[in-house]
Amino acid sequence: MAGNIDGVVGGSARKAAWLVLENGVVLRGHGFGALDVPRTTGEVVFTTSTTGYQEILTDPSYAGQIVTMTNPLMGNYGATDDDLESTYPFCSGFVVRELAERYSNWRAEESLERYLERNGILAIEQVDTRKLVRLLRSEGAMRGILSTELVSDEELVEAARRSPQMTGLDLTKGVTTKEAYEMAADRPEGTPIGSQPPHVVVMDYGVKQNILRKLAAHGARLTVLPSTATREEILEHKPDGIFLSNGPGDPDAVKDTIKMLKNLIKRDEQPIFGICLGHQLLSLALGGNTYKLKFGHRGANHPVKNLLTNKIEITSQNHGFAVDWKTMPNECELTHLNLNDQTVEGFRHTKQPIFAVQYHPEASPGPHESDYLFSQFMGAINS
Repeated sequence: MAGNIDGVVGGSARKAAWLVLENGVVLRGHGFGALDVPRTTGEVVFTTSTTGYQEILTDPSYAGQIVTMTNPLMGNYGATDDDLESTYPFCSGFVVRELAERYSNWRAEESLERYLERNGILAIEQVDTRKLVRLLRSEGAMRGILSTELVSDEELVEAARRSPQMTGLDLTKGVTTKEAYEMAADRPEGTPIGSQPPHVVVMDYGVKQNILRKLAAHGARLTVLPSTATREEILEHKPDGIFLSNGPGDPDAVKDTIKMLKNLIKRDEQPIFGICLGHQLLSLALGGNTYKLKFGHRGANHPVKNLLTNKIEITSQNHGFAVDWKTMPNECELTHLNLNDQTVEGFRHTKQPIFAVQYHPEASPGPHESDYLFSQFMGAINS
């Protein structure tokens, strides 16, 4: 049963909370954050990142998911608006082993607990996250429910089983911008006075703010469009290049975008660069297939080999689907490979200025070894 006051952490009473999985496993802990939210459902996943909890919470690619942190202590450096990847968190819930009793950071504006409470995200601590992650690795990501309600375990298990499966879900419309907006280019030293920066249209399927900052830092003037923008609406802006962002959900379910990209690729020659979901959507538009990974790639320590240079990049990743290379057309060349499980991490088109990667070069865990991808995109535009 959930819902009673149970336990004291950091000198304050904690409300009991439960994380219940669709396979019947029940994990008991203490609720924090938005305790006025009685329950939340989503796909339970884990990330191996040891820090960056605010960037994770505000990454729109986590929409529809309950995120488990593998590092045991969270909240020790508080929260600040300077670290947001979007206006507010998109994840369904948050799971940690231990919430820090106090935070210490000169940049912090509030506690992690207060940040989650203010943004309506229910969270749970004092959960055995090692047990949970081992379970997700062996059985795969699965649906779950996070609750503080005084109801039976059986009712919560059934509610988890009734919640939507990630396969078949198009979540892009819930995270995209509602209206187009612009972002000015940075002007590097030595830029000729009066010169016009290249214009890049960014298709927002759940774009992270640091991607926009990176593109601007490399000299691009940006127009960010909603995920529903048509080919004609894109071309109205006369872009020099087109960028396809990251985002949540099943790429194969984003049917209208795939159809639009097929027409865009067939009729136009602007350079196109895709990251994460953008990589998967490009692959589908070119005739390939995607499939769901057992428990996904989420973390900041994934080794990727660049097959063109034979160099290894330590990458940040957040995705639950991958591209089936056997289904890709002959005009596409495999450029990047995941060294953990040999899955596709990047490709390029041999006849058109199109390329994409599955990982997040803007997150820079390397820290700068993947920055060349933005230079490569701008080079394709300028040439």
